Amino acid sequence: MADKPVALAQKRLMDVKLGQLPSWFGTRDFTPNGLLGSVRGGYERYYNKYINVKKGGIGGVAMFLAGYIALSYLWEYDHIKHDRWRKYH
Repeated sequence: MADKPVALAQKRLMDVKLGQLPSWFGTRDFTPNGLLGSVRGGYERYYNKYINVKKGGIGGVAMFLAGYIALSYLWEYDHIKHDRWRKYH
């Protein structure tokens, strides 16, 4: 028995085929409220999957900290790179 067809606007990004991608982007809401709602939804999905669990571990918090460390390094990379060049000269 086949699944019911889902409207393109209801599909997730990973379920969209490459040819449907431009029209899928056309259905997205790129207003400030729409972008804020998508960020809020992503945060809620992350929180419910990794933080708000009955039998949790350190995985979700460790992933958040690793992402923060990587992002901080990327922000400061130019400064670190210049320090590295001047260190022994």
